[in-house]
Amino acid sequence: MSNTRLHVILRPMTVADVEQVAELDRLSFSNPWPVRTYHYELRNRERSFLFVLQPDPPPAQPQPVREPEGWLRRILQPATKALKVTTAPLIGYSGFWQVADEAHISTIAVHPDWRGNKLGELLLWNMIRHAIRQRACKVTLEVRVSNKLAQNLYYKYGFEIVGRRKGYYSDNGEDAYNMLLTPLDEAYRRRMIAFGRALAQRLHVTDLTVGDT
Repeated sequence: MSNTRLHVILRPMTVADVEQVAELDRLSFSNPWPVRTYHYELRNRERSFLFVLQPDPPPAQPQPVREPEGWLRRILQPATKALKVTTAPLIGYSGFWQVADEAHISTIAVHPDWRGNKLGELLLWNMIRHAIRQRACKVTLEVRVSNKLAQNLYYKYGFEIVGRRKGYYSDNGEDAYNMLLTPLDEAYRRRMIAFGRALAQRLHVTDLTVGDT
């Protein structure tokens, strides 16, 4: 089988990425974070975990699809890997906060030109994976009540609506759903492996995040 999957690099965000991330934020949201917020988050790595995606040139020759992928085998396993030097533009980013046993997804976005390629799902999968590695017992987030596409992805991963925040979004006063994923137990880890296998059918991921949190 020839490898026709999209090749991407998944790695921790750095200070050098902030300007590009801020531009992606402006493309994705009507009320983006200021640049200083990203700098603050990057200085607080004990509780703040930020990731970026870049396109990765595929190998010169098609490679067979191996099951499971190397990056999938490393789920929840510590590893050490140097950041890959690349000048490719950023095409997505995400972040979550860890407070005690709760991981709260704070942001996730994919460049408009790259949507529809499972990249948002990859970013979500990666954050849940890291939350599990950080021994979180639950994952929470807010989502606009009108954003059915995002809600469907969260439902797929086991999130449930547990509340509603009136006027949560300051740009237009829209309500937000509070969503919760729990428990992150052994049964859920098996689901994560299955989700990872499905993603590997669409994406070839150079994963530089394992071992960095």
